[in-house]
Amino acid sequence: MRDLEARHIVIAGGGTAGWMAASTLVRFLGDAVNITLVESDAIGTVGVGEATIPQIHLFNHGLGIDEREFVAATQASFKLGIEFQDWLRPGHRYMHAFGIVGRGSGITPFRQLWARARLAGRAGDYGQYSFNETAARAGRMAGPSGGGAIPDLSYAYHFDASLFAAFLRRYAEARGVVRTEGTIDRVDRDGESGDIVAIEISGGRRLEGELFIDCTGFRSLLLGEALGTRFIDWSSNLPCDRALAVPCERSDAFRPYTQSIARKAGWQWRIPLQHRTGNGHVYCSQFTSDDEAAETLLANLDGAALDVPRQLRFTTGHREKYWSHNCIALGLAAGFMEPLESTSIHLIQSGLARLLTLFPSNAGAAAEARDQFNRLSTIEWERIRDFLILHYAANQRVGDPFWDQCRTMALPDSLRAKIALFEEGGSIVRENDELFTEEAWSQVMIGQGYMPRTTSPLANQVSIDELDEFMDTLADAYHRKADMLPSHADHVARMVGQRVGVAA
Repeated sequence: MRDLEARHIVIAGGGTAGWMAASTLVRFLGDAVNITLVESDAIGTVGVGEATIPQIHLFNHGLGIDEREFVAATQASFKLGIEFQDWLRPGHRYMHAFGIVGRGSGITPFRQLWARARLAGRAGDYGQYSFNETAARAGRMAGPSGGGAIPDLSYAYHFDASLFAAFLRRYAEARGVVRTEGTIDRVDRDGESGDIVAIEISGGRRLEGELFIDCTGFRSLLLGEALGTRFIDWSSNLPCDRALAVPCERSDAFRPYTQSIARKAGWQWRIPLQHRTGNGHVYCSQFTSDDEAAETLLANLDGAALDVPRQLRFTTGHREKYWSHNCIALGLAAGFMEPLESTSIHLIQSGLARLLTLFPSNAGAAAEARDQFNRLSTIEWERIRDFLILHYAANQRVGDPFWDQCRTMALPDSLRAKIALFEEGGSIVRENDELFTEEAWSQVMIGQGYMPRTTSPLANQVSIDELDEFMDTLADAYHRKADMLPSHADHVARMVGQRVGVAA
C-alpha cells in the first residue's frame, strides 16, 4: 500500500458488512482516512443476520450508540440465548444461554460439580442452574442492575438487519463517509505488485484507493474473483447448502430468545422482533427438495406469512486468505457460516477489530499485518466451525438419512479432542481466545448428550450433601430473582414507549 497522509479506503458493497465497516473505520480512524462506499440499490442484501451474541455491545459502545435509540430504530428485541428443539432427538430441548451457569467452588468449575451430583443422582437439568435460561423460559428481561449476589442477565439482540444497515449508514454519512451509487464493472490491479488500484463502476466512473474492503457478498468480487483467492469448502462437515427466509406476523409469544428447531434435513430459526417474526429454514438439498423445504417452513410459522420465502444458496467455508494484497473481505465475501449460533455479524465485528489492531502505519508493515490477520482469522473461523459441527454430530435421530450422515461423519481432530476431554471428566480447554466460552461448550455438549463419565478430583472434595444443598439454593435463588423481573414485552415497551407484545 502506498503511504499517503490521508489514505483513501474504498468499501465495495453496503448492507450490514459494508456499513459496519464504514462506521467503525470513520469512528476510530477519523481524519486519517477518506472513506468511499459504493453500493447499488438494485442489488439486494442477504438479511438473515437478525440474531446476535453479547459481543455486539462492544461494537455499539465503541461507536457511542445509545441503546434506546438503537432498539427503537432497528425494531429490536432482547436475546438471552438460543433454544434447540429436537436436535438431540424428537421431543427434546435445551438452551445455550448466555452468561454463566451456576457457580464454581474455588478453582472447581460448576460443570464438574454438576457432573458429580448427576452421577450420584442428585442433579437437576443443567439449564435450571442458569439465570439466563431461567429468565428466558419465564419470558422475563431486565437490563443491568449494577450489583447483587446474582449476576445481571447477559444479553444480545434480535433486530431487523436492513434497519440496522440503514441506521449505520446515517451514522457513517454524518461523519463524512461518502456513498456512491453504482455497480462494479471492473477491478484494476497494479501490474507489478498485484494490488488493487481502482474499481470501475457503472457510468464509467473510477474509484481509486490504497485499501479496499470487499463486502460484495457471496460473489466476493474483489478478494475472490479479482484476486483469485481460493475458497476452503467445509461442506463435508456442514452439508446444509440452502436456506429459505420469510417474515411472518408477530405472535403473542414474545420470547427473549432465538428458537432453533431441527427438521428432516436441516433446521428452522424463529426470531421475534417488535414488528414481525423472522423465520428461516436451513437445509441440505441432497435430502429434501426446495418445494418440500418451503412447505415445511410455511407450515411452521407463528403467524401469517408476510411475503413469499426467499431462497439463498451457499457453501459453508471461507476464503483461504481474508486479507490478500491490499484487499480485506468481510461478511459473506470472506466466507459463510450458517446462522446456527448467530455468529455472522460477530465475524464482521471481529474482523474490523482485528484490522484496527493491525492497521499498518506504512507499506512495509503491511505484509506482517496481513499474515497475522489471516492467521488469527483462520483460528477463529475454525473454532466456530467446530462448535457448529458439534450440534449436528451429536444427535440420536436414528432413521433420518440427513441426521444419520451427520452422526457418522469424520470430525476435525480439534473437535474430537474437545469431546474426549469433556467426556473424560468435564474438562474444557479454550485456545487462542476462541469465541465460545467453557459455559457455551458445556451447555451444548450436555444438551447434545455428551456427559462426563467420571468425576473430577477437585469436585470430590465437596460432600454430596453439601453439593445437593448448594445446587438447590442456586436454582431457587435464580427462580425467585427471575419472578421479580418485568416481562420481555414490558422491558421493550419501556425503552421504545409503546406496547409490543405479550410474554410467552
